[in-house]
Amino acid sequence: MIGSKRDDAVFTGKVVLVTGAGAGIGQALALAYARSGATVAIADRNEGGLAETSAQLEGEGYAAISITADLSLSDDISRMFERMEEQTGGIDILINNAGFGIWKSPYDLELDEWDCVLNTNLRGTFLCSREAAKGMKKRGGGSIVNLSSTRALMSEANSEAYAASKAGILGLTHAMAVSLGPDRIRVNAICPGWIDTGDYSALRTEDHVQHPAGRVGKPEDITKACFYLSDPHNDFVTGIHLTVDGGMTRRMIYEE
Repeated sequence: MIGSKRDDAVFTGKVVLVTGAGAGIGQALALAYARSGATVAIADRNEGGLAETSAQLEGEGYAAISITADLSLSDDISRMFERMEEQTGGIDILINNAGFGIWKSPYDLELDEWDCVLNTNLRGTFLCSREAAKGMKKRGGGSIVNLSSTRALMSEANSEAYAASKAGILGLTHAMAVSLGPDRIRVNAICPGWIDTGDYSALRTEDHVQHPAGRVGKPEDITKACFYLSDPHNDFVTGIHLTVDGGMTRRMIYEE
């Protein structure tokens, strides 16, 4: 369980940076890595969310490096990695989790809205990965895990900017895996499906049973995938995207 400390503490001595850690999946990832022995840094543009995640970590006896950063701004990204270099000497694992979507008809989507989504989700992932890789190369290697989405593979209406950004992350993932492989840096992606970060008990029976796995996802489902992909023992796994969606992208649905 996400609330349990792992006996093997596989990430002891590792420095992990989780972006978008102010809520939801990012918050769960920060807590899970700390419980598994890592030194954790958390980043988000939401100062209130960062404070909440920091408070949860401190409440369990973990100290985290907290960095306010807007990943649509290249200067913020540069400052974030400068601070990491100063405080920890670099990072071993980067979880590119930060991202958001604007759900709006393509007829009405403004150019600045498109740019904001792409700059945060896709460009931000590239810039963070590039800066992290510079330090990882000096440290002898590392692992980058990019949070994409099943929206990279299938769509709902009015999700063009989000879908394009998440599909771009998949292309970026396998390209960087090839480019950074000689430096012992692995790059992989996760495509989450419906991961509920609210009141799980409020979900309906039909929400669960539509999934071949029989339930809606939980943040710990993504945590387990991140642990697998970032585990240094799994050094033969790079350039993949792992779909964690309860089987929904494999289900053909017709109206009856």
